[in-house]
Amino acid sequence: MILSKAAPYRRLFAAQSHVFTEDIVLERFIITLAYLHQVKSAASNMNKKIKFAIIGCGKVSPKHAESLKSIPSAELTAVCDKNEDRAKSFAKKYNCRHYADYNELLKKEKDADCVIVCTPHAHHAEITISSANAGKHVVTEKPMAMNLEEADKMIAACKKNNVKLFVVKQNRYNEPIKRLKDAINQGRFGKIFYGNTTVYWSRPQEYYDEDPWRGTKADGGVLMNQASHHVDMLRWLMGDVESIKATTGTLTHKIESEDTGLVILKFRNGALGTIVATTCVFPHNLEGSVTIMGTKGTVKVGGVALNKIDIWNFEDWNNDDEAIKTSQNPPNVHAFGHLEYLKEVVESIENDTPPKVDGVEGRKTLELINNIYKSAKFNKEICL
Repeated sequence: MILSKAAPYRRLFAAQSHVFTEDIVLERFIITLAYLHQVKSAASNMNKKIKFAIIGCGKVSPKHAESLKSIPSAELTAVCDKNEDRAKSFAKKYNCRHYADYNELLKKEKDADCVIVCTPHAHHAEITISSANAGKHVVTEKPMAMNLEEADKMIAACKKNNVKLFVVKQNRYNEPIKRLKDAINQGRFGKIFYGNTTVYWSRPQEYYDEDPWRGTKADGGVLMNQASHHVDMLRWLMGDVESIKATTGTLTHKIESEDTGLVILKFRNGALGTIVATTCVFPHNLEGSVTIMGTKGTVKVGGVALNKIDIWNFEDWNNDDEAIKTSQNPPNVHAFGHLEYLKEVVESIENDTPPKVDGVEGRKTLELINNIYKSAKFNKEICL
């Protein structure tokens, strides 16, 4: 019967073989069926959407939800928040199911491919580990955890369950930052000797009062929260850190954690660096910037969120530099990086490729911030 179905392939195979036995026909027919099945599966996968669930419906979660709406092969199917009214309202807006208990979501949303963790920072580790144990890929907002022990458990859980761990570093996808990174990779700065990141932001007391977890030592202050992406940016651009000397203070807010921090860094390549971060600026956000200086170039990417080139000077000036000087993100600056980042997440899951910003990469920045706090606490230089 199988051989009779192979008849249409006889003429095709005959041109490739002078010896034409029934065994050869059978073998080639099976290969053809396997190929057709592969093509059908590939076509089916092209139409399959990657299903996401968001846990935590606070301020950052709409950036993820809006970004997923703009990705044709992605779909938001469920959300969760311990405040059930907030979860219900969020779900209604984005036409998906809602839960008040993330364990219930993990149990019932069996088709969900990936969980996005947008909860208060102290819960990132437990939710990530539970999601991995449920067989879900995980995207976690910054910081990935509060300490290295938690981070290592998250990485181990995802590895054990053969799922991917993505750590959100959306500012790496800003257009001006990509231009800056390219210039560093091309060696246009000559010898880089200094790097700085500055976060002059404003957070009124009401900001800390509206959510009880904000400003607590358990969730960290300006360096762990508002400046986390900027600390990551400086390390990513400048390379590994050799030592840290830091000081912090709570200067204008009634909170447990610091609202201002100053850090001096020595990099392993011999360069020096500084981090200046505060949430005390009056009356609104002033600047979120990174500056790189070398013997043949100086660049400052500023704006309020690393979204605009303020300075672009190089010794080897070329025709593209004038256009690059005006490079900035689209008007919706605060969601731009999330969209580009989540596109990469979807592609990584679809194609089974490694994440560009995974748990190990996220851990590096967490280690740096933890040592900044250690230096400030003991008032001494910390060698990494």
